Amino acid sequence: MSKTWLFKSEPETYSFETLMKEKTTAWNGVRNFQARNFLRECQKGDLALIYHSGDEKAVVGIAEIISKPYPEIDPKKPGEWVQVDIKAKKRLKSPVSLKTLKTTSTLKNLLLIKQSRLSCMPVTLNEFEEIIRLGDTPS
Repeated sequence: MSKTWLFKSEPETYSFETLMKEKTTAWNGVRNFQARNFLRECQKGDLALIYHSGDEKAVVGIAEIISKPYPEIDPKKPGEWVQVDIKAKKRLKSPVSLKTLKTTSTLKNLLLIKQSRLSCMPVTLNEFEEIIRLGDTPS
């Protein structure tokens, strides 16, 4: 059974636009243990919402996880960290802002709102579909 996720990135570090141009990338650099544990649960075929943190604070696109988690080489902490490969699927017609996420009643339990520091987190299928619906509605 596929799962759905939300991956966060500073757009200055790695943006969804860059992913669209490159088509695929290794999603790495996760240095929070809880986020790492979530990343370990990702499987090939899962979908992830891509959220730009920083000034933008909005879900901007969808990616597909195209690999199982595998070790990310970190000489300071070997064996601690993992990464997955993802590919760009779709840019949302309209970014879904954090304000919209917080004010949409069906998203009140979204982990992003409760634990905003995580760079990888699960979202329920209902939350995923609601965010897609919001992003595909012309603004």
